[in-house]
Amino acid sequence: MSRTDVTARTAVAAAPAQRAVLTTEVWLRIPSAAPGVLRVRPLPFEATASYGQRLADTYQLTLSQLLDGVGITLHGHGTLPAAELHLNHNAARRLAALARFPLPHLTRALPHLALPGDAHGTEAAAHWKRLEAEQQPVRACTLCTRHRSHDATDTAWAHPAPQRLVCPRDQQAAPDPRLTSTVRTWAVPELVAAHHAHQRLLRHPRALTAWTTARALTTRWYDHQQHLTHRWHTRLARLCAANPRLTTTGSASPALVTRDLVIYPETVTLARALAALPNRPHRDTGKALTLIAHRLGLPRLASNANDPLSVFLTHTRH
Repeated sequence: MSRTDVTARTAVAAAPAQRAVLTTEVWLRIPSAAPGVLRVRPLPFEATASYGQRLADTYQLTLSQLLDGVGITLHGHGTLPAAELHLNHNAARRLAALARFPLPHLTRALPHLALPGDAHGTEAAAHWKRLEAEQQPVRACTLCTRHRSHDATDTAWAHPAPQRLVCPRDQQAAPDPRLTSTVRTWAVPELVAAHHAHQRLLRHPRALTAWTTARALTTRWYDHQQHLTHRWHTRLARLCAANPRLTTTGSASPALVTRDLVIYPETVTLARALAALPNRPHRDTGKALTLIAHRLGLPRLASNANDPLSVFLTHTRH
């Protein structure tokens, strides 16, 4: 598609909001990094390919048509969430201009926007890059996406971050890229409470270490059916009842694709408890286990030498 075609579609898309219509002659006088008609806000940590597709949807174009229209050469092929789009500096600058966002602001929102070390004088180009499973983005909240897309689409993909696992306002979550739609979380209100507690945890200087340790521990407990199995089975059943599609996710079981969501409240609780513990020289393992059990709402936690939490408390310094 030529720039003339992009101009024509842009004019049609902008007609309700602006009475002035861009002509082909005007387009030809505009620099190649000219601002677009519509301002499409990125989602936090959104995949570059997702944002580019949302821009294209807004102008009723395909992604390749949009990139070609602003002079960006697209190399390779890919689809979300298995692949991500990487832009060099000049391509990122053109996309930012079209989106009407300063490039530094867009770079902060899109973590994979530009490849590092690109020369500024090179041709504006975009490359598809395949992602490993653990790097793949997940579905973003559909209502947040529609709000930021001029109602053109409700589909977006964002790179996962634990503190953004749940959208507390719209009560949606997508903990796994294999999910074909977001999970409605209204049936599990403790997830919203966990989200708010997680935001408070982030202010603690040991938040990252505590969260990483807690998630490793609760994941192990979940996989080996330890300590909180009955509670987690109940929560999984409530999520499945509210989201019948979870039982039709193909080869991945609901227990697997929702694991991070099911264990989320206890992971946050455990992380906050670990972050608050004193350094090892002043720590008593038995008392720490008792405190953590109380925080988790359990009568006790095993203190045997092979339990991963006991190992951490005994041999690891914060």
